[in-house]
Amino acid sequence: MAIRTLFSHDAWKRLPRQLLASLLPAQCALCAGPCRELVCVPCRQQYLEQTRPRCRQCANPLDDMAQLCGRCLRRPPAYDATFTAADYAAPVDQLLLQLKFGARLAHAPLFAQLLAQAVQRDSNWDAPQLLCPVPLGPARLVERGYNQALEIARPLARHLDIALQARLALRVRETRAQSGVAPRERRANLAHAFIAEPAFSARLAACHVGIVDDVMSSGHTVHALAAALKRAGARKVTVLVAARTPPH
Repeated sequence: MAIRTLFSHDAWKRLPRQLLASLLPAQCALCAGPCRELVCVPCRQQYLEQTRPRCRQCANPLDDMAQLCGRCLRRPPAYDATFTAADYAAPVDQLLLQLKFGARLAHAPLFAQLLAQAVQRDSNWDAPQLLCPVPLGPARLVERGYNQALEIARPLARHLDIALQARLALRVRETRAQSGVAPRERRANLAHAFIAEPAFSARLAACHVGIVDDVMSSGHTVHALAAALKRAGARKVTVLVAARTPPH
Protein backbone atom coordinates (compact mmCIF):
# COMPACT_ATOMS: atom_id res chain seq x y z
CA MET A 1 0.00 0.00 0.00
CA ALA A 2 1.38 3.37 -0.92
CA ILE A 3 2.31 5.58 2.03
CA ARG A 4 0.10 8.38 0.68
CA THR A 5 -3.00 6.20 1.13
CA LEU A 6 -2.42 6.16 4.89
CA PHE A 7 -3.25 9.86 5.05
CA SER A 8 -6.15 11.88 3.82
CA HIS A 9 -5.52 14.74 1.42
CA ASP A 10 -6.09 17.29 4.23
CA ALA A 11 -3.64 15.45 6.48
CA TRP A 12 -0.93 15.71 3.85
CA LYS A 13 -1.60 19.44 3.54
CA ARG A 14 -1.26 19.90 7.30
CA LEU A 15 1.87 17.79 7.67
CA PRO A 16 4.49 20.40 6.58
CA ARG A 17 3.02 23.02 8.92
CA GLN A 18 2.88 20.57 11.83
CA LEU A 19 6.43 19.42 11.16
CA LEU A 20 7.71 22.99 10.99
CA ALA A 21 5.91 23.87 14.23
CA SER A 22 7.54 20.94 16.02
CA LEU A 23 11.00 21.84 14.74
CA LEU A 24 10.65 25.61 15.26
CA PRO A 25 8.30 26.26 18.17
CA ALA A 26 6.85 29.78 18.10
CA GLN A 27 7.53 32.41 20.74
CA CYS A 28 5.18 35.08 22.01
CA ALA A 29 6.12 38.42 20.46
CA LEU A 30 5.66 40.13 23.83
CA CYS A 31 7.04 37.80 26.52
CA ALA A 32 9.07 35.37 24.35
CA GLY A 33 7.34 32.44 26.02
CA PRO A 34 6.44 29.40 23.91
CA CYS A 35 3.14 29.62 22.07
CA ARG A 36 1.65 28.73 18.70
CA GLU A 37 0.23 32.20 18.07
CA LEU A 38 1.83 35.61 17.66
CA VAL A 39 0.89 36.58 21.23
CA CYS A 40 0.24 34.11 24.06
CA VAL A 41 -3.07 33.99 25.90
CA PRO A 42 -1.77 35.58 29.17
CA CYS A 43 -0.25 38.52 27.24
CA ARG A 44 -3.42 38.98 25.21
CA GLN A 45 -5.47 39.11 28.41
CA GLN A 46 -3.06 41.45 30.17
CA TYR A 47 -2.22 43.90 27.38
CA LEU A 48 -4.64 43.51 24.49
CA GLU A 49 -8.09 42.58 25.80
CA GLN A 50 -8.66 45.03 28.63
CA THR A 51 -11.62 47.37 28.39
CA ARG A 52 -11.83 50.85 29.89
CA PRO A 53 -14.19 53.84 29.65
CA ARG A 54 -13.35 55.97 26.62
CA CYS A 55 -14.62 59.12 24.96
CA ARG A 56 -17.08 58.03 22.29
CA GLN A 57 -15.73 60.54 19.80
CA CYS A 58 -11.94 60.32 20.15
CA ALA A 59 -11.42 57.17 22.32
CA ASN A 60 -9.27 58.93 24.88
CA PRO A 61 -9.53 57.17 28.26
CA LEU A 62 -12.01 58.67 30.71
CA ASP A 63 -11.93 58.56 34.50
CA ASP A 64 -15.69 58.77 34.87
CA MET A 65 -18.84 57.69 33.05
CA ALA A 66 -18.98 60.75 30.81
CA GLN A 67 -19.60 60.04 27.12
CA LEU A 68 -17.31 62.76 25.72
CA CYS A 69 -13.99 64.16 26.90
CA GLY A 70 -13.52 67.87 27.52
CA ARG A 71 -11.43 68.30 24.39
CA CYS A 72 -14.16 66.93 22.11
CA LEU A 73 -16.77 69.07 23.87
CA ARG A 74 -14.67 72.22 23.39
CA ARG A 75 -13.57 71.54 19.81
CA PRO A 76 -15.45 68.66 18.14
CA PRO A 77 -13.37 66.87 15.49
CA ALA A 78 -14.60 66.10 11.99
CA TYR A 79 -14.99 62.39 12.78
CA ASP A 80 -18.02 61.22 14.74
CA ALA A 81 -16.78 58.20 16.71
CA THR A 82 -13.57 56.29 17.42
CA PHE A 83 -12.99 52.66 18.38
CA THR A 84 -9.65 51.18 19.40
CA ALA A 85 -8.24 47.81 20.41
CA ALA A 86 -5.60 48.95 22.91
CA ASP A 87 -3.61 51.80 24.38
CA TYR A 88 -0.45 52.72 22.50
CA ALA A 89 1.86 51.94 25.39
CA ALA A 90 4.55 49.43 26.24
CA PRO A 91 4.76 46.64 25.27
CA VAL A 92 1.97 46.89 22.64
CA ASP A 93 3.66 49.88 21.00
CA GLN A 94 6.58 47.65 19.97
CA LEU A 95 4.29 45.39 17.94
CA LEU A 96 2.97 48.37 16.00
CA LEU A 97 6.43 49.87 15.51
CA GLN A 98 7.57 46.53 14.11
CA LEU A 99 4.58 46.53 11.75
CA LYS A 100 5.06 50.13 10.65
CA PHE A 101 8.84 50.29 10.27
CA GLY A 102 10.00 46.67 10.36
CA ALA A 103 7.68 45.10 7.77
CA ARG A 104 6.31 42.63 10.34
CA LEU A 105 3.13 42.31 8.30
CA ALA A 106 2.03 39.27 10.30
CA HIS A 107 1.17 41.70 13.12
CA ALA A 108 -1.60 43.32 11.04
CA PRO A 109 -4.11 40.41 11.20
CA LEU A 110 -3.71 40.28 14.99
CA PHE A 111 -4.69 43.92 15.38
CA ALA A 112 -7.51 43.52 12.87
CA GLN A 113 -8.89 40.64 14.93
CA LEU A 114 -8.56 42.55 18.21
CA LEU A 115 -10.17 45.64 16.71
CA ALA A 116 -13.07 43.62 15.33
CA GLN A 117 -13.63 42.03 18.73
CA ALA A 118 -13.52 45.43 20.43
CA VAL A 119 -16.15 47.03 18.21
CA GLN A 120 -18.45 44.00 18.24
CA ARG A 121 -18.70 44.01 22.03
CA ASP A 122 -19.34 47.77 22.20
CA SER A 123 -23.02 48.70 22.46
CA ASN A 124 -22.35 51.96 20.60
CA TRP A 125 -21.02 50.24 17.48
CA ASP A 126 -22.65 51.44 14.28
CA ALA A 127 -21.12 49.62 11.32
CA PRO A 128 -19.83 51.79 8.45
CA GLN A 129 -20.75 51.02 4.86
CA LEU A 130 -17.19 51.36 3.56
CA LEU A 131 -13.72 51.09 5.06
CA CYS A 132 -11.00 53.51 3.98
CA PRO A 133 -7.37 53.09 5.17
CA VAL A 134 -5.45 56.29 5.82
CA PRO A 135 -3.49 56.71 2.58
CA LEU A 136 0.25 57.25 2.37
CA GLY A 137 1.81 59.72 0.01
CA PRO A 138 3.50 58.23 -3.09
CA ALA A 139 7.04 58.92 -1.82
CA ARG A 140 6.37 57.37 1.60
CA LEU A 141 4.70 54.36 0.00
CA VAL A 142 7.68 53.75 -2.29
CA GLU A 143 10.08 54.14 0.65
CA ARG A 144 8.19 51.75 2.94
CA GLY A 145 6.82 49.36 0.32
CA TYR A 146 3.42 48.94 1.97
CA ASN A 147 0.73 50.87 3.81
CA GLN A 148 0.35 49.52 7.35
CA ALA A 149 -3.19 50.95 7.58
CA LEU A 150 -4.21 48.98 4.50
CA GLU A 151 -2.59 45.82 5.90
CA ILE A 152 -4.86 46.14 8.95
CA ALA A 153 -7.90 47.18 6.91
CA ARG A 154 -7.88 44.09 4.66
CA PRO A 155 -8.45 41.47 7.38
CA LEU A 156 -10.62 43.90 9.36
CA ALA A 157 -12.99 44.22 6.40
CA ARG A 158 -13.34 40.44 6.32
CA HIS A 159 -13.96 40.19 10.07
CA LEU A 160 -16.65 42.89 9.98
CA ASP A 161 -18.06 41.99 6.55
CA ILE A 162 -17.67 45.58 5.35
CA ALA A 163 -16.56 46.58 1.85
CA LEU A 164 -13.00 47.91 1.65
CA GLN A 165 -12.15 50.68 -0.79
CA ALA A 166 -8.40 51.21 -0.62
CA ARG A 167 -8.42 54.28 -2.89
CA LEU A 168 -11.49 56.02 -1.55
CA ALA A 169 -9.20 58.86 -0.43
CA LEU A 170 -5.86 60.11 -1.71
CA ARG A 171 -3.01 61.91 0.02
CA VAL A 172 -2.28 64.69 -2.46
CA ARG A 173 0.40 66.47 -0.46
CA GLU A 174 3.46 64.85 1.08
CA THR A 175 3.62 65.76 4.76
CA ARG A 176 6.21 65.36 7.46
CA ALA A 177 5.68 62.47 9.85
CA GLN A 178 3.47 63.71 12.65
CA SER A 179 5.82 62.22 15.24
CA GLY A 180 8.49 64.70 14.09
CA VAL A 181 6.22 67.77 14.15
CA ALA A 182 5.69 69.98 17.18
CA PRO A 183 2.20 69.46 18.68
CA ARG A 184 1.09 73.02 17.89
CA GLU A 185 2.06 72.55 14.22
CA ARG A 186 0.45 69.16 13.58
CA ARG A 187 -2.93 70.42 12.40
CA ALA A 188 -1.28 72.78 9.90
CA ASN A 189 1.01 69.96 8.70
CA LEU A 190 -2.07 68.00 7.54
CA ALA A 191 -3.99 70.92 6.04
CA HIS A 192 -5.23 70.08 2.51
CA ALA A 193 -3.29 66.80 2.55
CA PHE A 194 -6.26 64.58 1.60
CA ILE A 195 -9.01 64.54 -0.97
CA ALA A 196 -11.73 62.02 -1.74
CA GLU A 197 -11.15 60.19 -5.00
CA PRO A 198 -13.49 61.94 -7.49
CA ALA A 199 -14.37 58.61 -9.12
CA PHE A 200 -16.16 57.58 -5.90
CA SER A 201 -18.11 60.80 -5.36
CA ALA A 202 -21.47 59.15 -6.11
CA ARG A 203 -20.74 56.30 -3.69
CA LEU A 204 -19.71 58.72 -0.94
CA ALA A 205 -22.96 60.67 -0.98
CA ALA A 206 -24.66 60.18 2.41
CA CYS A 207 -22.30 57.28 3.16
CA HIS A 208 -20.99 56.18 6.55
CA VAL A 209 -17.23 55.69 6.16
CA GLY A 210 -14.86 53.91 8.52
CA ILE A 211 -11.29 55.24 8.54
CA VAL A 212 -8.70 52.60 9.46
CA ASP A 213 -5.25 53.43 10.89
CA ASP A 214 -2.58 51.84 13.05
CA VAL A 215 -2.06 54.51 15.73
CA MET A 216 -3.99 57.62 16.73
CA SER A 217 -2.12 60.20 18.78
CA SER A 218 -3.21 63.83 18.39
CA GLY A 219 -6.01 62.82 16.02
CA HIS A 220 -5.08 65.46 13.45
CA THR A 221 -4.51 62.92 10.66
CA VAL A 222 -7.92 61.28 10.95
CA HIS A 223 -9.52 64.71 11.50
CA ALA A 224 -8.08 65.98 8.21
CA LEU A 225 -9.13 62.83 6.35
CA ALA A 226 -12.62 62.85 7.88
CA ALA A 227 -13.05 66.49 6.91
CA ALA A 228 -12.08 65.69 3.31
CA LEU A 229 -14.55 62.80 3.18
CA LYS A 230 -17.36 64.93 4.57
CA ARG A 231 -16.65 67.71 2.08
CA ALA A 232 -17.13 65.04 -0.59
CA GLY A 233 -20.53 64.09 0.83
CA ALA A 234 -19.93 61.50 3.55
CA ARG A 235 -22.69 61.54 6.16
CA LYS A 236 -20.72 60.05 9.04
CA VAL A 237 -17.10 59.07 9.70
CA THR A 238 -16.02 56.49 12.28
CA VAL A 239 -12.35 55.94 13.11
CA LEU A 240 -11.09 52.38 13.65
CA VAL A 241 -7.58 52.47 15.06
CA ALA A 242 -5.44 49.62 16.36
CA ALA A 243 -4.05 51.64 19.28
CA ARG A 244 -4.75 55.00 20.89
CA THR A 245 -2.01 57.06 22.52
CA PRO A 246 -3.15 57.98 26.05
CA PRO A 247 -2.95 61.70 26.92
CA HIS A 248 0.18 62.71 28.82
